[in-house]
Amino acid sequence: MKGEGKNTKCLAYVAIFIVFQIIVITAFSLTVMKIKGPKVRFGTVAAENFSSISSNSPSLSLNLVTKFAVKNTNFGHFKYPNSTVTIYYAGQAIGSADIPKGRARARSTRRTDVVISINTDKLSGSTNLGNDINSGLVPLTSEATLKGKVELMKIIKKNKSGKMSCSMSINLANRAVQDLKCE
Repeated sequence: MKGEGKNTKCLAYVAIFIVFQIIVITAFSLTVMKIKGPKVRFGTVAAENFSSISSNSPSLSLNLVTKFAVKNTNFGHFKYPNSTVTIYYAGQAIGSADIPKGRARARSTRRTDVVISINTDKLSGSTNLGNDINSGLVPLTSEATLKGKVELMKIIKKNKSGKMSCSMSINLANRAVQDLKCE
């Protein structure tokens, strides 16, 4: 009779331990093991080496000096190969730059300096560039996709990607970038 009470107590402790382990594993898998793609953004953007002409054949050339930010919210690092960021005016590419391969550590943001040379001589067809230069604001958009792998505990590797789509305006009067909005 005394042995039955000890066995029941032992089984109760084992059952409680198993339930506790299931709760811990479930919480771990719902938080740590949930892998998301990185957030890719321009941190800051500045205009340098600026020149614009608003005559018969309007043109604009400048360098955008940016801090390209890759925010990794995962508990493992995000490793990505070389990629490209492209700047558009009226849907046409007017500049691009390479984003060097890198690694964003777990739950951190990696910032990389990127210089994008922009020249509207590459535009084809009719555009409103002359009107935009005369108004003093030239609207631009940018796009980039970073494809890479998130690695958790050197065991789990998942392919993930981050996309960036930004809009901005170049203010010709003060030669600055304004209204930077990224998604």
